[in-house]
Amino acid sequence: MTSGGSSVTMAGTRHKHMVWLDGGEFQMGSEDFYAEERPVHRAHVEGFWIDVHPVTVAEFRRFVKATGHVTVAETTPDAADFPDADDDQLVPGSLVFTPPPHRVSLDDFRAWWSWMPGAQWRHPEGPGSTLHGRDLHPVTHVAYADALAYAAWAGKALPTEAEWEFAARGGLDGAVFSWGDEFAPRGRMMANTWQGDFPVHNDLLDGYERTSPVGAFPPNGYGLVDTTGNVWEWTCEQFTSSHAAAGQVEQPPVASCCSPTVPAGDPTLKVIKGGSHLCAPNYCLRYRPAARQSQTVDTSTSHLGFRCVARSER
Repeated sequence: MTSGGSSVTMAGTRHKHMVWLDGGEFQMGSEDFYAEERPVHRAHVEGFWIDVHPVTVAEFRRFVKATGHVTVAETTPDAADFPDADDDQLVPGSLVFTPPPHRVSLDDFRAWWSWMPGAQWRHPEGPGSTLHGRDLHPVTHVAYADALAYAAWAGKALPTEAEWEFAARGGLDGAVFSWGDEFAPRGRMMANTWQGDFPVHNDLLDGYERTSPVGAFPPNGYGLVDTTGNVWEWTCEQFTSSHAAAGQVEQPPVASCCSPTVPAGDPTLKVIKGGSHLCAPNYCLRYRPAARQSQTVDTSTSHLGFRCVARSER
C-alpha cells in the first residue's frame, strides 16, 4: 500500500524538525468505523513540509517569551459571551480530564471532563501542577487561535485535514493505523492511547497515564511521530459530519468524545485529528489516520495540541 509514490526529504535549517512530502493522491476516510469518516474517496494534496512532532512545551514557551502571547485559557471570558454564567465563573481556565471514582455512563463527557479555573498550558492539571520534566511533551490547553498565532510566528500554517491524514498514513494507503492493520504488532504498543476500562482504569500498557514525550513511540513511514494518540491536533478545516466534498449527503450531528454535540457546518467547529492518550476501544476508537472529530475553536483541553505545515517550495 503506497500513497502514490510520495518521497520524503528531511529538513535542513530552513525547516528545522520538519519533513518534506511530495504529495499525491491517497485513499481518505474509512467505511469501517464512525459515520463522519465516510465515504472513502481519493484525495489529492500538493507537496508540503510538516513538523516531525507536535509542538512541544519548550517550543511554545519560546514563542510566548518572544511575543508575550496570552492564550485563550489565560484570558478572562467575556460576560457577553456567557450571559447565564455567574461572576465567579468568569475566570480564566480550561478543561481537564479527571477520572471518576467509579464506572459511569459513557453518554455524558461531563463525568470525566471538568472545567478548572487556573488550568492552562503552564499548569496542565490545574493550579499547583507544573511543567517540570515536560519540555518535550506536546503543549496542551491551546485553543485554535493560540495554534494559529504560533504558526504565524513560526512562518508556518495549520494543516488541512487532507494534508494531516496524508502525512499520518505514512505511505500506508488504506491501512487502519499509521503502522498497519494490527493495533499492537507482536504485543508492542505503538502509541500513547488508553488501555483498560475508560474512563475509570488505565492499564498503562504503553507506560503513560497522560501525555508522553514526543518520539516515545516509533515513527510512521514518513518519519513522523505521535500522529497517533498522545494529543489531538488542530487542523484548519471546518468540520462537516461526513466527507461532503466527496459527494456524501450530510449526516446528523455526531457526538464528540470531549465536547457537546454541535450541528455540523457551524463555523466555530474545526476538525481535529489523531486521537489522544484518552482514546480507548470501549469509547473513542479514534486513534487512526481516518478518524476525525469536531472541536469548538474557543475550547482548550488537557489532551489537545497541534503541529504545523509549510507550503513553500523545497
